Amino acid sequence: MSELFEGLLRGYDERRRAELVAAYMAVEHAAAPVPEVRFPALREPALRRTVEGMLALSGRTLVRSEQTSWISGYRDDVAAELAQDEECVPLPQERAVLTLVLIHSVAIPRAAGLLEDDSWLSPYPTPVEELRRRTQLPVGELDAALRRLRLAGLVAQVKAAADPADPAQAGGFVPGPQFHRLTPGARRRLQEELILAAGPDSPLAAAIRARRRGRERDQGESE
Repeated sequence: MSELFEGLLRGYDERRRAELVAAYMAVEHAAAPVPEVRFPALREPALRRTVEGMLALSGRTLVRSEQTSWISGYRDDVAAELAQDEECVPLPQERAVLTLVLIHSVAIPRAAGLLEDDSWLSPYPTPVEELRRRTQLPVGELDAALRRLRLAGLVAQVKAAADPADPAQAGGFVPGPQFHRLTPGARRRLQEELILAAGPDSPLAAAIRARRRGRERDQGESE
C-alpha cells in the first residue's frame, strides 16, 4: 500500500500518512458514505485532494453525499470504458430485473413526492411477487438474477416488518449499496435511462433523445 502511494505521501509525516491511508481504505471499502468528521483526511481540503490523487491511481474518485460524507466511485470516463467490456456489464436478465426494482422502488415513489430527486436509494421495497408479475423470466432465472445482483451490491433484500399495510415496511428488494457510489454525472445518466425505459414515448424521453443526438453531433464536428 505505501509503495503504491509513495509519490503522493512522501511529503507527509507518519501521522498524516496513516490518516490518508485510513481515509482511502474507508471510502473504498465502506458500504455507505463515510462521515468526514471521523477522518481528518476527509475534513481538510488539502488532505482530501491527496485522497483524490490516491483514488485516481485506480480510476476512482471521491463522491460527496449529503455535504459531509464521502465514498469512492469510478470516474465517469473510466466507467464509460468499463461499460464497453461485456465482463463488466450485468447480463440482460439482470439488467431487466434491476430496472424493475428501480422503477418500483425509486421512480414511482419519486413521482409521488416520497423521495428526493437525487436519491437512488429507497425505503420502498419492490415485492418479489411484483417482479414475478412484471417479468417474463422463469422463477428460477429471476431468483438467480436477484442473487447475482445482491452479490454485486446492486440490490438489497428487505424483510417485511410488523405493519404490512405500510409500503415502507413491506418485504422485497431495493437498490443496493453500490448506488451510493454514483457520481453526479452517473446519477443523471441513470435517471435518463430510467425515463427512457419507463416512458419511451413520453415528451421527456423525446427531449432526452434529442439532447443526446445534439451532443453526438457536436462531438462529431469537434473531432
